[in-house]
Amino acid sequence: MPLSAVIFDFDGVVIDSHEAHERSWFLLADELGQTLTRETFVSTFGQRNESILPFLGWAKEDDRAHIQQLGDRKEVLYREILRAVGIEPLPGVVTLLENLKAEGIPCAIGTSTPRANVECVLELTGLAPFFNDIAASEDVSRGKPDPEVFLKAAAKLGADPASCVVIEDAHVGIRAAKAAGMKSVAVTTTHPAESLAKEEPDRIQTSLETVDAAFLRDLW
Repeated sequence: MPLSAVIFDFDGVVIDSHEAHERSWFLLADELGQTLTRETFVSTFGQRNESILPFLGWAKEDDRAHIQQLGDRKEVLYREILRAVGIEPLPGVVTLLENLKAEGIPCAIGTSTPRANVECVLELTGLAPFFNDIAASEDVSRGKPDPEVFLKAAAKLGADPASCVVIEDAHVGIRAAKAAGMKSVAVTTTHPAESLAKEEPDRIQTSLETVDAAFLRDLW
């Protein structure tokens, strides 16, 4: 089957926003007078705010308005940090995107990140022209490992899920890609290879510097 589209997770794949997200969560904890450990932050990284906030006990699961309010505040803090310190694409990202564009392979972002965060980063990095569309948290009702976000991204591109490749750094993302019937490439920016291997992605890479269109086509 020919490669028809590539769907990129965002945090940990296109950019390393781990530190900015961590800082924003701890700033929110300070504002709320709450306690947050780094271990808890790491365990919830990559999940939707709608899942994280009730898990932390900062909002009741059925209080959607409060969850939205706190989540919005956290993301404002995150974008303020990014605009203050800047952000750069991870190694290999620009070269891969340039190669895929030259090959005529459309790309989309499939992420649990809010659209405003994605657009902020694309503006700061200049990567917007490389992506044909975005499927963000506002586009789905179920977070990863549910495949909804990747299926939405494929639909936006008019691509058959079975001919798509997902690039991910998180366990739940690899599970979502498999559930969507897509090929997956895991990068070890957030988790070690031996941990990601348990999810059985099609390939595991230390970075995207060795990935190009030919590499992705060979997944079939």
